[in-house]
Amino acid sequence: MNIMLVSVTERIREIGIRMALGARGRDILMQFLVEAVMLSLVGGLIGIMLGYSLALLASGYSEWPLMVSPDSVAMSFGFAAVVGIFFGLYPAVKASRLDPIQALRHE
Repeated sequence: MNIMLVSVTERIREIGIRMALGARGRDILMQFLVEAVMLSLVGGLIGIMLGYSLALLASGYSEWPLMVSPDSVAMSFGFAAVVGIFFGLYPAVKASRLDPIQALRHE
């Protein structure tokens, strides 16, 4: 959420230009929501790969069988998407409600 808030703050001028050129609040909202979900999904994918690698490494040293169920992978990927939507919603709504004139004046 903090990353997305910083992203919105740094791009206020860009948001103002897009709104001045005809972008609706819904367009801005979707832009930042998609960005938040993509960041979360990439993070989730990296986490899944790292977790699988560590489980593979641990099973090699301990000689335990490696058991990673597809359900747990799907659940963790889905959880990453839900976190992205949940914590990306506030910054996206904040960006979509900006006044274009004030956004263009922002320094």
